[in-house]
Amino acid sequence: MDPRSSPTARSAMRCVRLLLGCTSAAELLGTVLAEGPGWITGEGSALYLLDPGGMLRLSASHGLPDWAHERYSVVDPASELPAAMALKLRRPYLLSPERTSVDYPNRNTGMGTGMVAVVTLPMVVDERPIGVLALALAHRGIVPRRDLDVLETLADACAHRLAYLLEHAGSPLAPHRRAAAPNGVRPGPVPCGDPAAGTAHPLLSLAVRAAGHGAFERDLVTGETHWDAQALRLVGRPAPPDGGPAPAPDLDLVVHPEDLPDVQAALAEALATGGPYRIRYRVPRAGGGVIRIEETGEVMLDVHRRPVRISGLIADLDHGRALDEHPVVVHAGRAAGAANGRAVDGTAVDGAVANGTTVNGASAGGTSAAGARSALLLALTRALSRAVTVRDVTTAVTDIARPAFGAASIVLDLVDEGRLLPVAHTVYGGPLRTELTRLADLSEGVMQRALARSAPLFSEPARRGRGRGRPQGAATGAGGPLAPAAWAVLPLVASGRQVGSCLITFATERVFSREDRTLYSAFAGILAQSLERARLYDTHHHRATELQRAMLPRTLPRLPGIASAARYLPSTEGMQIGGDWYDLLRLPDGRIGLVIGDVQGHNAEATAVMGQLRSGLRAYATDGHDPAATLARTSRLLAELDTELFATCLYLTLDPADGTLRAARAGHPAPVRVTEDARAVELDLPGGPPLGVAPDRPYPLAVEHLPPGETLLVYTDGLVEDREEDYDESVQRMLGGLELWARNAGPVRVEPGPALERLADLLTLNVTERRSRPDDVALLLLHRLSAVH
Repeated sequence: MDPRSSPTARSAMRCVRLLLGCTSAAELLGTVLAEGPGWITGEGSALYLLDPGGMLRLSASHGLPDWAHERYSVVDPASELPAAMALKLRRPYLLSPERTSVDYPNRNTGMGTGMVAVVTLPMVVDERPIGVLALALAHRGIVPRRDLDVLETLADACAHRLAYLLEHAGSPLAPHRRAAAPNGVRPGPVPCGDPAAGTAHPLLSLAVRAAGHGAFERDLVTGETHWDAQALRLVGRPAPPDGGPAPAPDLDLVVHPEDLPDVQAALAEALATGGPYRIRYRVPRAGGGVIRIEETGEVMLDVHRRPVRISGLIADLDHGRALDEHPVVVHAGRAAGAANGRAVDGTAVDGAVANGTTVNGASAGGTSAAGARSALLLALTRALSRAVTVRDVTTAVTDIARPAFGAASIVLDLVDEGRLLPVAHTVYGGPLRTELTRLADLSEGVMQRALARSAPLFSEPARRGRGRGRPQGAATGAGGPLAPAAWAVLPLVASGRQVGSCLITFATERVFSREDRTLYSAFAGILAQSLERARLYDTHHHRATELQRAMLPRTLPRLPGIASAARYLPSTEGMQIGGDWYDLLRLPDGRIGLVIGDVQGHNAEATAVMGQLRSGLRAYATDGHDPAATLARTSRLLAELDTELFATCLYLTLDPADGTLRAARAGHPAPVRVTEDARAVELDLPGGPPLGVAPDRPYPLAVEHLPPGETLLVYTDGLVEDREEDYDESVQRMLGGLELWARNAGPVRVEPGPALERLADLLTLNVTERRSRPDDVALLLLHRLSAVH
């Protein structure tokens, strides 16, 4: 396994070590995002390099909008833009979250990178400027000095690696051959002498050509494929007159028909697991006979473990000597000694033994063509069996099934209340986006027809002249997105129920044999079962989520003397529900009650217990009990329930007239007070055990004061808890963010409600940027209005 895709814990030292082995600007930026500290969010990050004309050119980016690419692909170092400022000042240049959402890069051209901090770091080696690294951060406030040190170290490592590549790299490659970053970072325009576009060394290219190998690359995100001239010659295809790369031919036009199922099965397995692979197959020659080809490549995964690119080499095992039609090597399998160190299938050659099975003029491992198709179905079944939600199923279809079949696009429609509605279709970027979206609409008629007949439909090239060669309503013309050269429409039926319909289109004309039709029909059955299971899960999860949200306040009450805001985010793991809750209470004597709690667990039981505790605590509070007595009674209530769960809780009351706070805490994080002089401090409240743990133990009561114009934050630990960071450091970062917000916002004297909503968004931003959210999150903000209100 590529170390850059390893799920092991991140560290700055590990990231620096990986940076020193990168071969392009895109790979450098991708490594920083994939392996750097978790508080580097990725969205809105970029890498600029100085070109020979002294201009900063965008060489790689992640999450930048198209308009930013168009307007800021070239930056003048003399300008006032952040990239230029960092280079002029020769130090990090930081933009606060407020500035990035208002005036970065230019308030007249649209919104910037969002509510995150952005730091631009100069890349300088021995007083020689190389470029600028711009990173979006999850910091909601000031960036601590220790974090700046880490960022500057990463920028220095990028600078030294780029300087080395500039001095040792040969002439740059064309844009389509840029190295793929680990997380699918978008390469920018190619600057002159930019190692982002360069090969490792021209001698390596000469060595590849001398060995008779051809190179290929396939972008699984955009759908673009490229083969160099030598690869095209190896498979008997004409090379472009200029000797440059060209779009790759379809697999079924290159691979021997008997070997195609084997190749598709191996490709599906490689796409599902990622990493290196090796495939051997035959290619028919125009003059008769076949040659044996070995394809060696690597499937590159992004940070979410989705395949984004395939690159590799094609070698002629027969050195141009065509053999007869009898197969000698017909094998497709993962390369032995893959990067993850697992033992994988070997390659059988000339009757040698592979995994203990002798191959004698048949498919690998002695299997027949039917066995190869079964292997492909097994690989697709494994991928779909891991899918939990409908979105997971469509992702598996997009990432694995579509490339394995060699399809141009796949459109999925699901039956909803007797109608076919599009659930997802594989739309790739660039100019095809609009056309493929229209294809989903134009194909509705033929997909309904296939479902009504409960039988698959396949294009019949011989009848094209009679109007039966394309989906109903599709435009004329061969090979375009709206006029696929070949297609299959599969009804999706599971357990006797109509689930939906699937349209698979191909860019080149093909004839579907009886075996092909059987294969696609079997795939339709597997896909239908997966979608039915996923829909049941989605329905169950939706109901559970609705149950939980029904137990939380729909809106916060408007109470005199205060402004308030709240947020709740469910967990992204397990059932994606939990036991966090909050409440804002109107108490009989004019005081205001503030409640935040967290029941152990992330399941339906935790949600049910949360609802009971919320109702019980509300009843005790409105009866007039102080916070300490209220928590004691609620703890006894939880102990008497038939559950082994416990809960943390914080309950405080505020007198809007004089600002008196009375509070009690049951194992819960302390509240945070944001003062008018822009300080964020945790209230020092003595605490007791979680609710239900020691029901006879009393809770201490604390008395504090909240002056007018100050803000109080209460939250559950999911807001700051991060598996990749120390808890105390996360809390300190949050406090720093609150202080930066307070300094930039100033005294909240006008419309405090919108200001609190904005702060709530900023606080939850870091959580939404994480790869996963193991715990649910709840927060409640309360601002005591000043006399002017």
